[in-house]
Amino acid sequence: MVNTMFKEQREELLHFQNHFKKNQKLREYSSHISKVHSVSWSCDGKRLASGSLDKTVCLFSLSHDRLSKEHTYRGHGDSVDQLCWHPTNPDLLATASGDKTVRIWESRSSKALATIQTKGENINIAWSSDGKTLAVGNKEDLVTFIDVQTHKIILEEQFKFEVNEISWNKNSDLFFLTNGQGCVHVYTYPEMKLQHVLQAHPANCICIEFDPTGKYFAVGSADALVSLWNVNELACVRTFSFLEWPVRTISFSYDGKLIASASEDLCISIAHVETGAHVAKIPVTSPTFSIAWHPKRYLLAYSCDDKDKYDRDRDSGSLKVWGFESSD
Repeated sequence: MVNTMFKEQREELLHFQNHFKKNQKLREYSSHISKVHSVSWSCDGKRLASGSLDKTVCLFSLSHDRLSKEHTYRGHGDSVDQLCWHPTNPDLLATASGDKTVRIWESRSSKALATIQTKGENINIAWSSDGKTLAVGNKEDLVTFIDVQTHKIILEEQFKFEVNEISWNKNSDLFFLTNGQGCVHVYTYPEMKLQHVLQAHPANCICIEFDPTGKYFAVGSADALVSLWNVNELACVRTFSFLEWPVRTISFSYDGKLIASASEDLCISIAHVETGAHVAKIPVTSPTFSIAWHPKRYLLAYSCDDKDKYDRDRDSGSLKVWGFESSD
């Protein structure tokens, strides 16, 4: 039985390694005048959104292996640091900005559907799996919970430690946050009663991501490791050690079988979740800010701190999508 499982995993790993040998074409899109901080796909995979230091949000549509720019949303008064799509509605997008607001956008409209004033400069945002609540974290370690239907703040939690990324589990009844002391704090939701403190890494825990199947979550740390955790047992299953710099951003593929991670390393690492083995790497020329797997295909969107080809003092403002079929 164990040998059969191991054989299946080896075959799956080989399948992925071969797939990316034939599918490593990269497409680049310039859309902003400053660096792109965040990229995210809509739940149906038809649109890709990017948020930038230039205060705008760009929307692209994907068809026939090409992205085309659909719209630029303006309205934020400061950098758009993170954005996320509604988990089941492909038309709703939320953005967190340094202008002390959260905005909800509807892809068919050019104006924000809602603008919610918050108390500080927002840097992280997450949508609950049931789509009912948004959580936003600011630079002062205050997490604000917003009712998506009424656009009202329903709860504010002030923390006495550095809060990095935030996320819900698949059932939206547990709320997770990573902190500057190498821990993952797990709270019941909506009561926000502390259930567990996981000492995940010896260094700052920077990012957290749940896999689409609900089986695992992963944590990226300043120790350059990514740890994989069993959600039900809250136990560390394995670590991935393909990077040398603090892990800034991680993403699971749509089937939960691959995990991508990126940092200031000049490559993005793709690993096989069940074996921990290396699958592929994407060379980059500057630190990576954000990565996101497509929700139905093995396509990875990402943004880096790239400079303009002709003027090294200017940001390129571009995003890239990797994994298209390579032409011979």
